[in-house]
Amino acid sequence: MKRFIGLLGMVLCLAHGHAQNINSKQAKKQLEEFKKSIHAEFEDFRNQCMKEFADFVSAPWKEFEETPPVPMPKEKPAPPVVLPKEDKDKSIESKPIVIKDVIKPVPVTPQPTPIEPIKEVPIAEDKYINFTFYGTAAKIRFDVSKKPNLRSVDENIVADALKNIKSGDYDNMLVDCLQLRKTLYLSDWAYLQMLKKLSAEIAGNSHNDSALLLAYLYMQSGYKMRLASDGRRIYMLYASKHQIYNQASYTVDNEQYYGVEKLPSRLFICEASFPKEKSLSLMITTQQCFEYVESPQRTIFSKKYPDFKATVSVNKNLIDFYNGYPSSMFGENFMTRWAMYANTPIESNIQKTLYLQLKEKLNGLSQMEAVGRLLNLVQTGFDYEYDEKVWGEDRAFFSEETFYYPYCDCEDRSILLTRLVRDLLGLKCILVYYPGHLASAIEFTAENVQGDYVELNGHKYVIADGTYINAPIGKTMPGMDNSSAKVILLN
Repeated sequence: MKRFIGLLGMVLCLAHGHAQNINSKQAKKQLEEFKKSIHAEFEDFRNQCMKEFADFVSAPWKEFEETPPVPMPKEKPAPPVVLPKEDKDKSIESKPIVIKDVIKPVPVTPQPTPIEPIKEVPIAEDKYINFTFYGTAAKIRFDVSKKPNLRSVDENIVADALKNIKSGDYDNMLVDCLQLRKTLYLSDWAYLQMLKKLSAEIAGNSHNDSALLLAYLYMQSGYKMRLASDGRRIYMLYASKHQIYNQASYTVDNEQYYGVEKLPSRLFICEASFPKEKSLSLMITTQQCFEYVESPQRTIFSKKYPDFKATVSVNKNLIDFYNGYPSSMFGENFMTRWAMYANTPIESNIQKTLYLQLKEKLNGLSQMEAVGRLLNLVQTGFDYEYDEKVWGEDRAFFSEETFYYPYCDCEDRSILLTRLVRDLLGLKCILVYYPGHLASAIEFTAENVQGDYVELNGHKYVIADGTYINAPIGKTMPGMDNSSAKVILLN
């Protein structure tokens, strides 16, 4: 602590030009030497942790049986309803919707970071690995001759391979990987996929070398993982904060671990842990910057307001990423997954194109008029079809996917509507769940809007159902049992 206080005093002294009793050049030299010594201490600590981890790896691994997959929840979906023509001009009454439960947003936490800061290592001549993931070209510094070389899956051999990994040979690669995570705004899931692709590129046809390299990079980046083997191959298991549907897992120390590939039903797992490791989150909190490949353009329009239309295209690379994204729940509540989809920011290209078109058409309208146009656009601008028929199971869409695929259902429409209303109008939204159906509700701040509503902590949210075709704001779709309604809060 005294050394850090001394450093702080030295920095302040230099910064304000008050080094009265210290020669400026000497002070700078001392500062640089101090910084080098601190870095050396960080490296020593990281290397010591790695040595202890490798020693633990050499101990016999414990045999585990897989935990059966959690199946995707199945419900009988409520079919879409068209507002009868005779109800078109009926007055709308305000009545409260009784709420059975309120599901809070999934907590957002900072991404994992290395146990200690990783610094670049000066090298006479940098060598690079070029690879592509989700259509995005990347370049990482690494000398392939330094890659791990596993001769077998014996615990001692794996431990020796880890001990032979010299941090100095891998630090620049780690620096570049973490920088890519930052500059491309990669979620934890995207970062894991990037490391998987990089490891396979470096290891070539060696599955075991690839798995061990992936484990090292993932662990050194601050994530929680476990090494495993079936006696022939090495596997890396990752810990997840979310319970992933339709994927077998392994329960180690009361936490679920999943594979980046299909796993055998029995594994020998090394329970060695690394300090300050953190589980992966499936939240996507930023617009991920995959290289842009434009999908075919699509024009969507409101049937009630024919002039309210816009042309949109999406990033095909982002669609490919979403196609491999695992559906999950948080805290054993399957409704949390809809909040995860709804809270994901929409891609920047849509904000620059579609949003500009819609904002121009919404300009000068009241909140109710603007929401009414967006609601009818969602109700009538897309074709409805059941997920079971299209995908074989329930599949929620991120907002961009609704613009890309030819069909969508109630959950996709509600997710999209709440995204549009929040982004374009700045109004708060919630999702309202009935058995077999998902709707949305909106808080109007500038006018009193009539209709069915949810009241939460003094805030009034009026129903807006994207699947009740041509229904105005405030109309609950027939057949919904309000006594069973649940609210899903959104950011």
